[in-house]
Amino acid sequence: MPEAPAAVAPITQDVLTIPRKLPEGGLRNLVGLTRDQLRDALIAAGTPEKQAKMRVGQIWQWIYHWGVRDFAAMTNLAKDYRALLAEHFEISVPEVVTRQVSADGTRKYLLRIAGGHEVEAVYIPEETRGTLCISSQVGCTLNCSFCHTGTQKLVRNLTAAEIVGQVMVARDDLGEWPVPGAPKDETRLVSNVVLMGMGEPLYNFDNVRDAMKVVMDGEGISLSRRRITLSTSGIVPEIARTAEEIGCLLAISFHATTDEVRDRLVPVNKKWNIATLLDALRDYPRLSNSERITFEYVMLKGVNDSDADAKRLVKLIAGIPAKINLIPFNEWPGAPYERSDWERIEAFADIVYKAGYASPIRTPRGEDIMAACGQLKSATERARKSRAEIASEAGL
Repeated sequence: MPEAPAAVAPITQDVLTIPRKLPEGGLRNLVGLTRDQLRDALIAAGTPEKQAKMRVGQIWQWIYHWGVRDFAAMTNLAKDYRALLAEHFEISVPEVVTRQVSADGTRKYLLRIAGGHEVEAVYIPEETRGTLCISSQVGCTLNCSFCHTGTQKLVRNLTAAEIVGQVMVARDDLGEWPVPGAPKDETRLVSNVVLMGMGEPLYNFDNVRDAMKVVMDGEGISLSRRRITLSTSGIVPEIARTAEEIGCLLAISFHATTDEVRDRLVPVNKKWNIATLLDALRDYPRLSNSERITFEYVMLKGVNDSDADAKRLVKLIAGIPAKINLIPFNEWPGAPYERSDWERIEAFADIVYKAGYASPIRTPRGEDIMAACGQLKSATERARKSRAEIASEAGL
C-alpha cells in the first residue's frame, strides 16, 4: 500500500512574530468573523440554536451594510437580546491616528491596532473607481531592496478583524455607509480593494481569506471577487490555495527577468525562483476563473529597464493571460535605486505592448504624503537606515 501523504504545514515566514497583546477577558470583537464563526460565537453567548441563523443575518447587516457600531442601535433586535450582545461582544475597528490627504486626493490613514502597533492604508480616488490599498501585516519579512516597507521589521500578522477594519475605516471617512430611509445610492466610493499595503498577504493566508469572505459577502460590504486583487511576491505553495479558497484577482511583484537580478530585488526568489513561480501561475487563471494575472514591474534605472529585459519578460510570460503594470520607482530617503527615465519607461512599455500585452504605466499617486507604492511604513517604526546599510543589504 502506498504511504499516506505527509501533512503539509502552513507556509510561514522564517521569523518569530510578536504575539497579539489583548486584554485578558475582554469583549470579543464581531468584526472579521465569518458567518460560521459568528454563529458559533452567538450560540456560545446564549443565543438559542434555532434562532442563530436569523440573528447572524440581522447582526451581519447592521455591521456591514449599515456600518453600525452600537448594539443599542440594532432596533429589530429585542432590548434584552441587545443587552446580551453588549455584555459579551464589541464592534471594533482600528483607531485612526493620522489622516493625510495628498494634493491629488489620495488619502493615507495611519491606524493603531491591538498592542499599540500601527499600519497604513491608502485610498486612491479615480474617475471610474476608488481603490483602497490595505495591509496584511505590521511590517514585512521580505526585505525587497527597493521597497521602503520592507526596511521595517515584521512585527506580527494582522487579524481578520484588523484587515476588514481597514475597509470599514475608509468607508467611515468617506461617508459611504447608507442612511436608513434615504434613496439607494449605487455609487461605490470604495469600489476596489487591493492587498498591496504593508506585508505579504500569503504569509497570513487564513486571516486574509476570512477577511475577504466578509468583504465579498453579498449582504454587507459586497465587493465582487473581481474587484479584489491580492499582490504577492511569489509564495508558490499558497498560490493554488488562493485560487480555490479566495478566488480573487492575482498580482505578482515580479520586477526582474533573471534570477540573478530578482534574487537581489525580491529575495524570496531564492526559495521559489522565476521558473517555479511561472509554473504555478500558468494554472491560476484556470483554477480561479480569473481573467488575467497582473505582473507588477517597478522601473529601476540601469537595473531592470533595458530593451533586453522587456523582450525577456514577454518571452517568460508567454501563454499566461496577463497584463504588465509598469511602476515608476517611488523614491524614499536612503533608497539605493533611482527611477528609470520616462523615455526609457515608455520604450519598455512599447515593446511589451507590441507583443500583445496591456502595459499601463502606473501614475504615481500620493508621493507627497509617502503614500505611493512601496513607501508605506508606520511612523513609529520609521527609523532611517543609512543609504550604505540599505545598499549593503540589497547586495549593491
